[in-house]
Amino acid sequence: MKKLCLPLFSVLIALPLLVLSTQAERSILSFNADWRFSIGDPAGAEAPTYNDSEWRQLDVPHDWAFEADYAEDAAQADRGGYKPGGIGWYRKTFELPADWKNRRISIAFDAVFMNSEVWINGQWLGKRPYGYISFDYDLTPHLVAGKNTIAVRADSQLEPAARWYHGCGIYGHVQLIATAPIHITKDGVFVQTPVVTDAQAEVSIETEVAHAGNKTAKVVLETILLDPDGNAVARTSQKLALKAGATETVKQTLKVASPKRWSPDTPHLYKAVSRISSGRTALDEIMTRFGIRTLRWDRDTGFWLNDVNTKLLGVADHSEAGPIGAAYPDELLRWKIQQLKDMGCNAIRTAHNPQTPIFYDLCDEMGMLVMDEIFDGWKRKAAEDYGKQSFDEWWERDLRAWLKRDRNHPSVFIWSLGNETRGEIASELVRVCHEMDPSRLTTSGHAGPEEMDVEGVNGHSEEQEFFKHPPEKPFVSTEAPHTWQVRGFYRTKTWMRDGPNRRGLFPCPDLTEQEIFGYDWTKPENRKNRKQVFNSSYDNAMVRITARKNWELMRDLPWHSGHFRWTGYDYLGEAGYVHGGWPFRAFMGGALDLAGFKKDLYYFYQSQWTDEPMAHILPHWTHPKMAAGTKIPVWVYSNGDEVELFLNGKSLGKDRPGTKWDEMQCEWMVPWTPGTLEAVAYRDGKEVARMSQTTADVPAQLKLEAEGDTCPIITVSQLDKNGVMNPYAENRIHYHIDGPARMLSLESGNPVNTENNLTTSRAAFFGLTRAFLQVTGEGDLSVIAGSINGEKQLMTSDVISIDVQSLALHGKAKPGSFRIFYSTDGAEPSTEYQAPFSVKPDTTVRADVYKDDQILFRMSERFGPEEGIFWGEPGSPSMIVSELQAETATFKGVKVSRRGNSHHGAGYLDFSTAKEAYVEWYQENDGSPGCFALLIRHSAASVDPAGREMELWVNGRMIERISFPPPKGRAGSWKILKREIQLESGANTIRLVADPACTLSIDDIEVK
Repeated sequence: MKKLCLPLFSVLIALPLLVLSTQAERSILSFNADWRFSIGDPAGAEAPTYNDSEWRQLDVPHDWAFEADYAEDAAQADRGGYKPGGIGWYRKTFELPADWKNRRISIAFDAVFMNSEVWINGQWLGKRPYGYISFDYDLTPHLVAGKNTIAVRADSQLEPAARWYHGCGIYGHVQLIATAPIHITKDGVFVQTPVVTDAQAEVSIETEVAHAGNKTAKVVLETILLDPDGNAVARTSQKLALKAGATETVKQTLKVASPKRWSPDTPHLYKAVSRISSGRTALDEIMTRFGIRTLRWDRDTGFWLNDVNTKLLGVADHSEAGPIGAAYPDELLRWKIQQLKDMGCNAIRTAHNPQTPIFYDLCDEMGMLVMDEIFDGWKRKAAEDYGKQSFDEWWERDLRAWLKRDRNHPSVFIWSLGNETRGEIASELVRVCHEMDPSRLTTSGHAGPEEMDVEGVNGHSEEQEFFKHPPEKPFVSTEAPHTWQVRGFYRTKTWMRDGPNRRGLFPCPDLTEQEIFGYDWTKPENRKNRKQVFNSSYDNAMVRITARKNWELMRDLPWHSGHFRWTGYDYLGEAGYVHGGWPFRAFMGGALDLAGFKKDLYYFYQSQWTDEPMAHILPHWTHPKMAAGTKIPVWVYSNGDEVELFLNGKSLGKDRPGTKWDEMQCEWMVPWTPGTLEAVAYRDGKEVARMSQTTADVPAQLKLEAEGDTCPIITVSQLDKNGVMNPYAENRIHYHIDGPARMLSLESGNPVNTENNLTTSRAAFFGLTRAFLQVTGEGDLSVIAGSINGEKQLMTSDVISIDVQSLALHGKAKPGSFRIFYSTDGAEPSTEYQAPFSVKPDTTVRADVYKDDQILFRMSERFGPEEGIFWGEPGSPSMIVSELQAETATFKGVKVSRRGNSHHGAGYLDFSTAKEAYVEWYQENDGSPGCFALLIRHSAASVDPAGREMELWVNGRMIERISFPPPKGRAGSWKILKREIQLESGANTIRLVADPACTLSIDDIEVK
């Protein structure tokens, strides 16, 4: 094992500050490498004698759920993006370094999901239920000379354990830590800056020192402050007489002259070096980074950072959001944060749980404020979540561990204690926060708001009525706006999640009288319900408010401190309630999609939140089925003073971005004709930015681009023969890695692509896809990609091209030449590819790619009118209008019937032969509590009034007995019953319980 000593910087500062006889005794080993792993729950796996030779060998961080296939019946279900749970074991055998003798040894886990149990040499160390908390164990009493064995059991067999995708296993870093018996405890240093002026900052430090020896010891605690350049700017020392077995907290105060303040624009980081010594012998030394800054909240003027009124330009983001599941390498996490920062974000809300420690380190360094959130619910919200399993027993221990871990990060500016949940526990949570950290206030996402210092509001902060009666305390919009987009997809007609008649909606007029776009992910009749749609990128697919109107209100209302839009990235999960379920696997509210590709929404925020000159045109200008002359709304997002639009070199005039929500984009109605649209942005009459969109021909070739070092990201674009990206291209891209790297994920951003992410090929989505790699060693590294290119439907062209491209990532690509052989008749490929060729409809093209004599990949692509995305008539009505099909809900004692053809979806629930039957579904209310309309589409086998009653239960309480009226026409006809029900904020459960003699059938369920 490679030995890594934490206080390496002490070599640079120790001599001029204090001459010691030995380097500090704290050492840290990365414990990530060479674990053994197995899915399942074998008996005796904790024992050091257990034979794990057949287990898989891997490094952590690791997420076994992400590696697994998507499946419609997977344990995490729609909540978790159709991924599994289960039980997994990890084992690692190790020997301690020779110089660690007589030291205290602990193991620290950044995160394990969930219900983790840890053994050392067969001795059980403990259990940690919460899958989002860091923890450690003392190994010292149980270690032996020679080989030692750590065993970890992670238990996610009770599912769904969250309301979104969660990773499974050891998905954070692991470290082995050695200290002297006298040492600073884990997270035992707390740095505060209670008084800050331009002239001087007061730095208050509490240091918790433990003595695990057997007799009183006299030591010195010295604290040295280093400025952002590494210069010592203050120090103090204190003598301590430590009793054996005791822990003492030492308080020290230091002064820093002319402090450099931490902010998102100037993320200056100071260091506090805490050193314990006895005579000339160093016992322990740690370094704590901190920032000097002030925080203030005001009811009337919002949030103040360093005495500057600051709008929170934030996003909410799940730790698992984006392309690779829960086990993020550090470099990819930095990439993810930088993308948000480049959009103009200055804040992230950790929805709805803590992230791993490296996230906060990176936010400190990069300048990103963090609303640090600890819990989703204080009681059950998902069927088997932490709120149900362990909250009552574990909340305080987990809360205190989280506060101690994160309280020194200058990026963390407020504690968030829950999300859309309820309970008297709110006051206790706040009390603990104030006790452990008086420097920060508390908030929540619409949970126990009366107890919080700052009122955090979710969906209710999108309603018109909210702005007429602002809160009586400082306010932040913790989850708004809810707008949904699929990258590269457009509709000119407004779409609202709950329909246009829900109360409190802000208006969003249609862009055209008739819909002009007619393509879709599938035929309308293949959709199970009305939610299974792609959402438009014009900022006209919304819940209550557009992103533009939300920004206008936030910008102009002084008391509105800012928002955390839902979300930064698309994420796996919440695919049923929100997007209609399988094959939808992801929530599509991000400004970036699952692959990290930027949506048009990203550029809207960039135009409002950044100063670097930019211009972005939407939509693209490739419309193969559009009638010539069709007027297309062309928008340009820009932070220039004005923008001029050109079509094929002819100016269409200038427009100026406005300040009102519907004038923030420059806009033209442009008759469709092929060619090039070009936008030129000006400031003070001078050009500052330029962007174009050109009509593309059919896909013909690939373009590979790479970024990153230890985790290269390869972006593959499908281009036409002229080098223009085709925005509908969807051919399969095949990969071969040549050199020391492994595949982390293949991701295109397609929310309905349920192929495994860890394969060797993936279809492009609207012209783009990405490969995420991790370097595993030294040496030359390149990636080779190939595809069979063409228009899947053969609508405008029957020409097929085959392309292979190589890209060196590290060093040089290995020499050699490619040869491609293909066939169009189902036979083994034997014809050598020389030039593009034509195919007939319903043809499968096969191709084998060789480099010298080595086969790299075998490719196959089918072409024909039923392949790929669906091309229909613009504005064709959806055949499914229901919100929720009853047969997709949770039910018991009732069968699904498909008799007749007048039902919606795949069938309906027939209660006529049921006993003790019910149907139940989850209904999230991300707004304020209130009265909602419950609509039930029902029928019965006869007109007899008997057997027409059901009990209506809401959140575990029986509300009423419903008598369903008989149909006015013949038996078996469908009728809609309407009832008013009261829903709480956040999670709600609604159940219909049938009488034993019930003759009803239930088809659709809708809440408005």
